[in-house]
Amino acid sequence: MAYKRFEDLPVWISAIALAEAAFSMADAPAGRAGLRDAGDLRSQLLRATISVSNNIAEGFERGTTAELIAFLYIARGSAGEVRSMLCLMERLGRFSDLKSEISDLKSRAESCSRQLRAWADSLQNSEIKGPRHLNDSVRRQEALKRSRAAFLERLEEPRPRFEEPAPPASDPTQRPPE
Repeated sequence: MAYKRFEDLPVWISAIALAEAAFSMADAPAGRAGLRDAGDLRSQLLRATISVSNNIAEGFERGTTAELIAFLYIARGSAGEVRSMLCLMERLGRFSDLKSEISDLKSRAESCSRQLRAWADSLQNSEIKGPRHLNDSVRRQEALKRSRAAFLERLEEPRPRFEEPAPPASDPTQRPPE
């Protein structure tokens, strides 16, 4: 499926959900520790979660496959940074009341990282250089390649064999003509 807007990308949607969950944890209601008093850790965690979705969006809008791949790896690095901070928080006793939120965020960050890696891998094996490089000539060449590949696939499909119809079976109750 070809996406026209980064807002429709499943990985961007996952990254936004990661950021939303991080903000929810950071702004826990009164009575829960949350991250209100975590200072720089809170700030850096929130910036890193936002960086995941922002780098996906920026790479998508750049218009070349090479730039998109570079930004996907930056986004993946930010997802790793999020996980690293969450691992630290798991080890610090002061965040023990956030254990389930931290676990959820780690899982979300890992999911984003896996999606980003899979997308980057698929793009690295693509011959298309990105929409910025598409002109009428390249579009025609790509259409011809797709048409040729579809034709070759149809050629490889099994075809029914045409055989002479079998003579009708003889009926043992009938006598042969005399």
